[in-house]
Amino acid sequence: MMGGLDGQDRIGSLALGSLDPMVGASSATVRAPLFLLGTHQPGWLARAGVPLFVSDRRLRDYRRLPTAATTWALDSGGFTELSTHGTWAHGPTPTQYAARVRRYRDTIGHLTWAAPQDWMCEPFITAKTGLTVAEHQARTVGNLLDLRATAPDLPWVPVLQGFTVGDYLACLDRYSAAGIGLGTEPLVGLGSVCRRQATGQVHEIVTQLRHAGIGRLHGFGVKTTGLLRYGHLLASADSLAWSFAARRRPALPGCRARHRSCANCPTYALAWRTRLLTRLRSCAIQPTLFDPMPADPHTNPPVGPAP
Repeated sequence: MMGGLDGQDRIGSLALGSLDPMVGASSATVRAPLFLLGTHQPGWLARAGVPLFVSDRRLRDYRRLPTAATTWALDSGGFTELSTHGTWAHGPTPTQYAARVRRYRDTIGHLTWAAPQDWMCEPFITAKTGLTVAEHQARTVGNLLDLRATAPDLPWVPVLQGFTVGDYLACLDRYSAAGIGLGTEPLVGLGSVCRRQATGQVHEIVTQLRHAGIGRLHGFGVKTTGLLRYGHLLASADSLAWSFAARRRPALPGCRARHRSCANCPTYALAWRTRLLTRLRSCAIQPTLFDPMPADPHTNPPVGPAP
């Protein structure tokens, strides 16, 4: 890839849903998000055969990286970094992180996009950092600018951070002030939502962002409840919920000779994924007059793997 590409060219043009035939709608009037299965096991990239979401924290120590069999996206591990240390000072610098991401793209292949080193805004995270939501947002936007300046050829995705609707709209304004128009980005991450999906808060946030012109959102850590509530308004989502559920249950009968629980079991994960996608398809919601339509695909193309 050549440097100096805009966000659309960096991320590419894979049609959403094409990797998830169980979710891919037969009619343009039914929408469901592309689902990325979260995993702690980078080795799955070579054999799972479904879109995956993998953290830099799991990949960074691998001397020999797998070769991906299909598309995947990279998480920066920001939640763990901030909840543990309250700062990115212990993590990689933007230059170091960019070097890692380039290695993953070139060696593993099929990297669709990479999350920046963003700053989550849940109250317990801001209590840990001692910073305000506004400062977290400023650092999130600043990091994206640093990464794109350092490595303009890599598929960085901007992330909106906040806690209230007003916070997210303020973050949107911060990006605009920095010269980044999120309405023309091929994908925009939505952070700080994974622990409050049983309420209508996130649904309202997503709806208001779409009304503000952000038509292609990725929901980080969206669990089943959230996907059923507002998944039709997302372009994509990821989840590790299957692993947390498996930790509390005995291993599957066919797995008990190999492990005590299926928290890192591909058999369990893929069966969970199949059930989820089947349920999402059956519950796919038709657009209404109250749902803002997605952005024009000619100005806001679908997400896909970097060439």
